[in-house]
Amino acid sequence: MGEVIVINPVVETGLVNFKVPSDPMSLLFGTKIATLYVQPHIGGDLALVTGISKRILEMEAIDRPYLEAYCEGWPALEAKLRATPWDEIVQKSGVSKADIDALADRYAEAKSVVFSWTMGITHHTHGVLNVEAIANLALMRGMVGREGAGMMPIRGHSNVQGIGSVGVTPKLKDAIFHGLQNRFGIKLPTTVGLDTMGCMEASDQGRMRFGFCLGGNLFGSNPDATYAARALRGLDLLVYMSTTLNTGHAHGLAGGDTIILPVLARDEEPQPTTQESMFSYIRISDGGPRRHEGPQSEIEIIAHIAQGVLGSEATGPIDWRGMENTRKIRETIAAVVPGFEEIGKVDDTKKEFQIGGRTFHSPKFPTSSGKALLKTHDLPELAGGDLSDPSVGQLRMMTVRSEGQFNTVVYEDYDLYRGIDRRDIVAMHPDDITRLGLKADHRCHIWNETGRMENVIVRAFEKIRPGNALMYCPEANVLVPRQRDPSSKTPAFKCVLISLTPAENTKPEAYVEPFVLLSTAQANAAASSNGPASTNGHANGRTPGDGSIHAKQNAC
Repeated sequence: MGEVIVINPVVETGLVNFKVPSDPMSLLFGTKIATLYVQPHIGGDLALVTGISKRILEMEAIDRPYLEAYCEGWPALEAKLRATPWDEIVQKSGVSKADIDALADRYAEAKSVVFSWTMGITHHTHGVLNVEAIANLALMRGMVGREGAGMMPIRGHSNVQGIGSVGVTPKLKDAIFHGLQNRFGIKLPTTVGLDTMGCMEASDQGRMRFGFCLGGNLFGSNPDATYAARALRGLDLLVYMSTTLNTGHAHGLAGGDTIILPVLARDEEPQPTTQESMFSYIRISDGGPRRHEGPQSEIEIIAHIAQGVLGSEATGPIDWRGMENTRKIRETIAAVVPGFEEIGKVDDTKKEFQIGGRTFHSPKFPTSSGKALLKTHDLPELAGGDLSDPSVGQLRMMTVRSEGQFNTVVYEDYDLYRGIDRRDIVAMHPDDITRLGLKADHRCHIWNETGRMENVIVRAFEKIRPGNALMYCPEANVLVPRQRDPSSKTPAFKCVLISLTPAENTKPEAYVEPFVLLSTAQANAAASSNGPASTNGHANGRTPGDGSIHAKQNAC
């Protein structure tokens, strides 16, 4: 029987026990998931994975023939692992040598292993290094490029995966770039594209005047909420296409005009669309009846605007009127994006297919040499260091989402995952509550160099590793600095140093005023307004139209 090893600063109920509806016994009593649960400090992942790799090397549990035949950089990695001191690994991971040995023993005994990770690995200033270290560990035992083993990032819902797959990135992959030019006979610009934070900085600096948001919540998905609001005010015009009202529509307003266009949710689309699963499978989604008159599909709106600005096929290289048809879009994707050839037939076959090149059962890698590239790393300092000292009034905080939440849109305050009944909380271990002179269920002030939140409720939460804390996104974004991974440009939402004092204490002299975010009740009340809204830069400037804005019912 296989094992499931979970590494997480928080003991999450869904990773310990899970109910399978099709199994009566599981439905009644649950099915055990984790066979071993290890809790590093937030930000200690790279040190921990390095420690497992070092121990595997010491045990000689590596696959040397595989490393020599299919990998580059093994001598350098071997030397680096041997030279990294155990004291440094233990201190920076927060995991004992005995626990690291236990992890390595299980890995060494396993015949096939799948490595999976989520945003707890990538939302750090060294997120790319975390992923590289996981890849090193998998390659050391030949767990990549064969059946029954491999690496699987859990990338979230289909929109997150799909937009990257078809090239919506700051820089187009060369194959997609040339495919678009050849398909439409056009010459694409080669100016450097911008990631999300790059766009915010350009707006704040007056280098960007117009924003068009395809769904989501740009304000709520950015760190440093104070800065995010200021940056968006640098725009002359900001257009949102949204299925439901969110905090961005109240706080993420342009300095000029802000327009909110209500759009149909996926299950209301009048034409078939597709979605991509976390396993890289594409399936058809038939949509369904609309709930309200007025909203259009995102595709219709984009195609109509393009026709108005760029003209039809008679006046330009792209038939934008034809692009109102989702089948034609899929046929274009099939011709342009490598691995998506089958999407051009899915309307007829109705068959789910896997994107080409995502799963491979031989150790052949898409590098110039055809070999995997092993990487060496220096271990970053653990944020805050040793926080057990009573004189240090800080914690490492990570922002999380709740069960009743889809990305940054909150549908209910109760968090079924963690048994927490509200969102204006900071969840911490009871030992930290005592150390910091706080009281459970009383209020505290929280601040750092980025922002401040007042009268936050202290919630005792024994399932989190002492020295660490949990708060909800997007409310706690006011505390998240704009530090980014230099390679991926991903903000560090998962390791934020915060200071805490009881609410009755005097305020520190310097702090940033927090934003007052809409509560769920207020948001729901606002969502009852109909139609597209236009504002003049103030939240109370919204005016109702003909359609209605409604919730998008998808799971995170």
